[in-house]
Amino acid sequence: MKLNYKSLLLGVLVAAGCSTPEIKQEITLVDRPDTSTKNEFYPSNRAPLQRNALIKLPVGDVKPEGWVLEYLNRQKNGLTGNLGKISAWLQKENNAWLSKDGQGAWGWEEVPYWLKGYGDIAYILEDPEMIEETKIWIEGALASQRENGYFGPGFAWESYIAENERTEERQQQMTQVQDYWANMIMLYCLQSYYEYSQDERVIELMTNYFKFELTVPDSLFLSETKYWQTRRGGDNLYSVIWLYNRTGDEFLLELAEKIHRNTTDWSSRGNAFEAIHGHKESRNGEFPEWFGDLIDWHNVNIAQGFREPAQYYQVSGNKADLEGTYESFDVIRKYYGQVPGGMFGSDENARPGYDDPRQGIETCGIVEQMNSDEHLLRITGDIFWADHAENVAFNTYPAAVTDDFKALRYITSPNMVLNDSENHHPGIANAGPFLMMNPFSSRCCQHNHAQGWPYYAENLWMATQDNGLAAVLYAASNVTAKVGSGAEVSIHETTHYPFDKSIQFEVSLSEDETFPLYLRIPEWTMGPGVKINGKPVVDVSIERNKYVRINREWKDGDKVELTLPKAITVTRWEANHNSASVNYGPLTFSLDIDERYVRKESDETAIHDSKWQEGADTKNWPSFEIYADSPWNYGLVLNGETGEVFEVIEKPWPANDFPFGADVVPLEIKVKAKQIPNWKIGPHGLVGELQDSPVITDTETVEVTLIPMGAAKLRISSFPVISTDGNGTQWTE
Repeated sequence: MKLNYKSLLLGVLVAAGCSTPEIKQEITLVDRPDTSTKNEFYPSNRAPLQRNALIKLPVGDVKPEGWVLEYLNRQKNGLTGNLGKISAWLQKENNAWLSKDGQGAWGWEEVPYWLKGYGDIAYILEDPEMIEETKIWIEGALASQRENGYFGPGFAWESYIAENERTEERQQQMTQVQDYWANMIMLYCLQSYYEYSQDERVIELMTNYFKFELTVPDSLFLSETKYWQTRRGGDNLYSVIWLYNRTGDEFLLELAEKIHRNTTDWSSRGNAFEAIHGHKESRNGEFPEWFGDLIDWHNVNIAQGFREPAQYYQVSGNKADLEGTYESFDVIRKYYGQVPGGMFGSDENARPGYDDPRQGIETCGIVEQMNSDEHLLRITGDIFWADHAENVAFNTYPAAVTDDFKALRYITSPNMVLNDSENHHPGIANAGPFLMMNPFSSRCCQHNHAQGWPYYAENLWMATQDNGLAAVLYAASNVTAKVGSGAEVSIHETTHYPFDKSIQFEVSLSEDETFPLYLRIPEWTMGPGVKINGKPVVDVSIERNKYVRINREWKDGDKVELTLPKAITVTRWEANHNSASVNYGPLTFSLDIDERYVRKESDETAIHDSKWQEGADTKNWPSFEIYADSPWNYGLVLNGETGEVFEVIEKPWPANDFPFGADVVPLEIKVKAKQIPNWKIGPHGLVGELQDSPVITDTETVEVTLIPMGAAKLRISSFPVISTDGNGTQWTE
């Protein structure tokens, strides 16, 4: 056993009647973690890259507990953990991802989409069976690298010839067949595997692959003929920077420039209509001038593509690149994100005239937005991105998947009161059964959903450049990392956040060590406070939207308590009919609607591109329609101050550690409301669109219950507001 001599000496001094030496500490408030030095223990941006504010810890160093761990276990036992046995795209026979020459019937985005989450869950849970399954696919990818450096499915340029020898026919052929998109996803999987295993074959593969990419002429690289790759080049750029930080190979900086110039320009504004990519549709056939302020309006492309300028900022150092990402975020929220839950109405493409809260977002878009928020938090340290990641994670993502994680829906909306297997086009963009809970609808979300919670868990804690740690996303967890002069520290975080206000941290060290600990103070909190070993911090006034930096000599057993008081707030969406959403801290609340589930057979109701493995028992993987068994057409009565009209009810923490079940939520809100009889299901089988508030209605005032938005599979989250003075509008059918 290693003795802590400092603690032993301290005990002797106290026993001898000597005074206890004062602990050296400095507590400050900062906008961003300190980047004046470089972390000595974890790879981060090396020169000439801009120094990143926060550093991702290797997968497995953060162990989630509580409800986040419960989610990972439900994924393991649900769709994520079983897709390899039932999805045709993941069958091993004739799979291009397991073929040395990249040939096979199954070989695009589905395998790496699924493996991003599946593999990281395996590493976090240290599950032997899942780790072995992950290795099969990783070994397949490693073994698939050709002599020219290309790996994975695809044409692979075996017959590559010099530019001046290429015929027009040959150039067209090569342009049509080469697709880099799926490889971008697999690179994520390989990077996680390297963090887990330190297998140098990953570094070798990535180095050779990126050398190959550098040889490809710009005219054939990230070609427009493959729609997705040019919009999502930021994922390729991310992996190039990741490798550069580990090898320092200068050719990677040249490749980073090449990727950027061949990726869709997400910073461009005022684009001509003809230049805007993808499907374009408008309710009245007209397109407003602002439609040119984004180069692409596909929801998943936006959710992951908008961050590329900020990623390139690390290379360019040009603040305009960083600002371009913030501007794109604002553009989509200004016109389609005037709704609660952090997302925007783009089901599947954002369309002028379709901005009501009944418009939704793909599950792919949800998890990609969370991933983007986590990327941007690491690059900038801006608390905005942490707050936004929690907004999406708490309020939108849980409702997109069944509680047992065995089915999900393609589209999830802030307002939706019917989930059936019918076609709701043009009310939503896609034609087909896109609202019901189905394990096989659609094939992208079916596989891509897997990344959401494991990536979230990995980013709860991050390293800082000054050899410290930052708690940036709050959840019960344990982190182990190197800090200070190289000591290994473990910090155990205990909390039911976001459902309560208190977060406790306990430090475990073998010897005393000095290092900074950063605690994020969210923008939404009211009157936050910090205690160290039971003593309140009074040296500084704790402010929201800041980090508390506690730099001190930490001892084994030290405790920190962070208190983040919540208050009821009401968001008025003036640009969306002056509707209202109710928030309690980071949680937004929805009407508690009785939900009736109707089982359907998945092979009879899934969309056309769903593919089952031969022999899979579809009866074990049913789909569900969800119908409202209680009234939903309420407007809120908001006369008086907020505290006078809302009653917050705290309930016991659920025994199953799953607070997002509608029947076990630990928080409820009571509020007065009135029904609006003319608010009904609309012509496309969707909840009727909102009309202007305040609304005049003579129905009886009643008390209704609101539950956290994430727990409500059927929900009204953007409410009409009832007129209390007789002035307002009559709701029309």
